[in-house]
Amino acid sequence: MDEDVIMLRRAGESDARGAAEVWLRSFAAALPGVRRAHSDDEVREWFTYVVVPGMETWVAETDGGDLVGVLALSDDELEQLYLSPEARGQGLGERFVALAKERRPAGLDLWTFQVNTPARRFYERHGFVVAEETDGARNEEKEPDVRYVWRP
Repeated sequence: MDEDVIMLRRAGESDARGAAEVWLRSFAAALPGVRRAHSDDEVREWFTYVVVPGMETWVAETDGGDLVGVLALSDDELEQLYLSPEARGQGLGERFVALAKERRPAGLDLWTFQVNTPARRFYERHGFVVAEETDGARNEEKEPDVRYVWRP
């Protein structure tokens, strides 16, 4: 994948399936011990009917047309940031975070699971600080999580 140029662009309706596939592959690779609350088909429907049409959704696309990343923003929350396993470690996450900060210059909040140490280190490197840790009772996975905030 290193030879591919990766473009960030707003997601359109036709990107929902590909964005969901990125989410599914990324979740499986990064969080193998976390119980998923929804089936693959439910995730695909969620991207089709909720994420892409209802959030400010961006995708990372290779020059070959493959989607390798997805970013979704709501009001002041970074809702989703997932990269295909093969796209990690190439600066794509940094590009997405820079875009999110540009799009939400007043600040961002996000949630991640406490067990997701690589994500936690990544967000902390990019200026996010822990605001709250929970036992997971409020999320569908029932997995302890952590809320991060970034304020300029």
